[in-house]
Amino acid sequence: MTSIAEELAQKQKEISISEFFARNKHILGFDSLQKALLTSVKEGVDNALDACEDAGVLPEIYIEISRLSKDEYCVVTEDNGPGIVTRVLPKVFGSLLYGSRFHAIKQSRGQQGIGISGVVMYAQITTGKPTRIRTKVKEEDVAYEVELMIDTKKNKPLIVSKDFVMWNKEHGTRVESFIKGRYVTARQSVFEYLKSTAIVNPHATIIFKNPDGRKTIFERVTDEMPKTAVEIKPHPYGIELGTLMKMAKETKSYKLTAFLQSDFSRISYRVAKEICHHAEIDEGAKPKTLKLDQAKGILSAIKKVRIMAPPLDCLSPIQERLIKKGLKNVLSNMKPEFYCPPITREPKVHGGHPFVVEVGVVYGGELSSEKPVDILRYANRVPLLFQQGGCAITSAVESVDWRRYGLDQRGGHGIP
Repeated sequence: MTSIAEELAQKQKEISISEFFARNKHILGFDSLQKALLTSVKEGVDNALDACEDAGVLPEIYIEISRLSKDEYCVVTEDNGPGIVTRVLPKVFGSLLYGSRFHAIKQSRGQQGIGISGVVMYAQITTGKPTRIRTKVKEEDVAYEVELMIDTKKNKPLIVSKDFVMWNKEHGTRVESFIKGRYVTARQSVFEYLKSTAIVNPHATIIFKNPDGRKTIFERVTDEMPKTAVEIKPHPYGIELGTLMKMAKETKSYKLTAFLQSDFSRISYRVAKEICHHAEIDEGAKPKTLKLDQAKGILSAIKKVRIMAPPLDCLSPIQERLIKKGLKNVLSNMKPEFYCPPITREPKVHGGHPFVVEVGVVYGGELSSEKPVDILRYANRVPLLFQQGGCAITSAVESVDWRRYGLDQRGGHGIP
């Protein structure tokens, strides 16, 4: 007779990453038809901007949304980036958690490797149609075009068709997906997302054609590219116990002092010796044999040692002058009376990662005085249109007594 435990064991099955996300697509931002359409555009635009900036190319991005039926749309994103090498294209679009930025400590819009491949998966789940990608690198005479889907059982791309085609672009990538969604013109809309994106990316030209055929162009107002962010090593402040032990097991260094120096930023030989002294561990100990209590001792010692803040070249601030240019360019039709000189705060560190806060304020003109103020929030140059109530920036604005500045605010808290 089979025991209950044995019966339960036989029911256990392993599922792939793709299969998990296919059943939990809300985690990827596809939890409503409205948000699904916005997410599909966002992922394409994020990829386009990152690709252009990595290649040192001033971005020219074209977005088109066509309505095919009541709730089915064709979403097109086209850029003038460097293009994608043929051999890696299927994995970029057809494998979740495949990317180059997950382990990199530097500012970038996408890091998880599930953005654009998540759109491919959502498209095939909701419409049953493959995503069409066309790409061309500068060295090639023709473009490579492929239609693909994702094998969710294996988390691998399924090539539906592929061919080489003529394309009158020197280089770039075009992505065409057929998805189930809903187009709206409200605050959390594709148009508002693109408008907000244009403000903090004044070096980009963004062209948008909506389902009604109306074209909007957000012109580039500067040829100055953002500062290139450089990858840095993790800073010891904020490092977690499990991460430290994992790094110690994987290091190529044979001595503890060498490990601390080579695998972390801002640790010199002197600082490494001081950490070992406070942790009461031999400097020549092998990192790969590090025990749990020793790792705890190192973490405790790090807190006692003065270590320089991490280098800031992993950040790419917009800068005050360009924030003002972006605001003036996009909001000029509202004729604001006053642009507060934008402020870039001094960089800080949290959890071993540097960050910087930048703020700009626009006031007066034809901006509505009867409605609450608009708070435009960003993270790594990406607009945050959802979950405003759970945002630290929103909380900070709500905590100020704006009545002292002549604004209407009941009770002295909330959005004025």
